[in-house]
Amino acid sequence: MSTVFGPFYADAYDLVYRDKDYAAECDLIERLFRDYGTTPIKRVLDLGCGTGNHAIPLAERHYNVTGVDISAGMLARAKAKAEQSTGHKRLRFQEGDIRQMGAIGQFEAVLILFAVLGYQIDNAEVAATLATARRHLAPGGLLLFDVWHGPAVLHQKPTMRMKKVETPDGNIWRATHGELNINRHTCLVRYRLWLIDRDHLVQEAEEDHEMRFFFPLELAQFLDHAGFALQRLGAFPDFDHDPDETTWNAMGVARAG
Repeated sequence: MSTVFGPFYADAYDLVYRDKDYAAECDLIERLFRDYGTTPIKRVLDLGCGTGNHAIPLAERHYNVTGVDISAGMLARAKAKAEQSTGHKRLRFQEGDIRQMGAIGQFEAVLILFAVLGYQIDNAEVAATLATARRHLAPGGLLLFDVWHGPAVLHQKPTMRMKKVETPDGNIWRATHGELNINRHTCLVRYRLWLIDRDHLVQEAEEDHEMRFFFPLELAQFLDHAGFALQRLGAFPDFDHDPDETTWNAMGVARAG
């Protein structure tokens, strides 16, 4: 079993998620900056930045962005992409564990996106990650995050999914299957990836990602304990709608006290 976000997964990540509308998500991020920010936002900390798909376009929109991730493979992809970006001078990437990292500067906003908070399984890990976010914000600073919405996860339940992505090197097939643990509020997502070229298996990988899902009152309590006040929990990406049992993803905006 390979580690989470191992070499093949990291290399395939942007291809597998190339249909994800990061530009629209950055539009929403900027809107929330305007709607909920108490001061102009110029410096952004992206915790669990992955391959930089939020950090890089935000830098191109003239924010100074620091991205932190624990995966060396994902950061290598982010840095390579950043070199080709018009915002490369406003970007900085560094490897680190977002649960344990010390202060690296002061920011007006912190992002914890694409279910990164859900990779923090235990209560102590969630608390530590939120403490990292709070440590980097002055009072009034914003935290934006998205999570799996517990009511929807329990109502819809995970299903087996298969995705095909065509590439110059062959077709990438990704199969996912989730196993719920209701008592722990987690879902074990089993990923299987194959790169197949002309009916020949070129590369394969297996990864198990344990993901936590959250409930609104639980999130509010975690945030309050970390020194944040939850401003709104909306559906994601349709933030103006309230999340319900059909809303697998929810996005939160919290303000540092």
